[in-house]
Amino acid sequence: MSREQRIQVDRILRQPDPGPDGPRSVEQIRAGFRELMARMIVPHDRIRTTPTTLGGRPALRVEPTAGPGTGEPTPGVILYFHGGGWVFGSPETALSLTGNLVARTGLPAYSLDYRLAPEHPFPAAIEDTLAAYRALLDGGTDPAAVVLAGDSAGGGLAVTTCLAARDAGLPLPAAVLAFSPGTDATRTGASMDTKEDVDPIFTRAALEHTGAMYLAGADPRHPLLSPALHADLTGLPPMLIQVGANEVLLDDSTRLAARAIAAGVDVILDVTADVPHVFQAFAGVLDEADEALDRAALFLRQRVSAARATTA
Repeated sequence: MSREQRIQVDRILRQPDPGPDGPRSVEQIRAGFRELMARMIVPHDRIRTTPTTLGGRPALRVEPTAGPGTGEPTPGVILYFHGGGWVFGSPETALSLTGNLVARTGLPAYSLDYRLAPEHPFPAAIEDTLAAYRALLDGGTDPAAVVLAGDSAGGGLAVTTCLAARDAGLPLPAAVLAFSPGTDATRTGASMDTKEDVDPIFTRAALEHTGAMYLAGADPRHPLLSPALHADLTGLPPMLIQVGANEVLLDDSTRLAARAIAAGVDVILDVTADVPHVFQAFAGVLDEADEALDRAALFLRQRVSAARATTA
């Protein structure tokens, strides 16, 4: 880790405070996020992307063109859910993450364009992610070959989609990979306050602004909104949770991991010091991002292999 890399990332992420007119509009938030994520490095020389649909929603199919697994039978598939507070973001803004996972694992991915708030508040996003997972199964994909992954809000969706699938009686995927997942709509984690001075992205006020759009009056204690506090996680597949120590959502990850462990779930909690929310997007800029993605890729390959061997 170099101090210069961390300073560069922090500088990129620091956003100006809202002006005198108050919080930014939805359109401003979405445009600003697109602009930020367009600066991330995507391994275009190792992947190809194809627009498609899955479960009735647009999606981006991301496939490896070089690296592990190229030219071999497909060993599995990543179903990816992008971040953006359930209000902004898209498969395109998450391409630095999905592209790097695909390039490192050799697994193809579907990155889902689920519906966003405020136009489509809770539970629209979970309805879409569950429909996408169901579509993979209905299309003949072995659940033991599927891994659910996502960042931020999408990391939370990876967890809650598993809960919704379990409750619907569907077979569960091989694993869950969550980058800095949003798993506590009550905003009661101590890190919401203790990390605010070092978090270069979020403040409590900003999270509550977009969070209210997604909740639209729903009880934040709902298990599908705050699984770190209120969900029964029994029976979920192995999880890898990666989070940075410099983020207000740190306790969303630590409390989710503790609750999963208490429910008998196989969990790896991977905390990296002195890095921000979804730092993995800075692959090629930040050493810790590349190292974390390598660990995530190893986890995904191992879990798909183990799950397929068990069901063979």
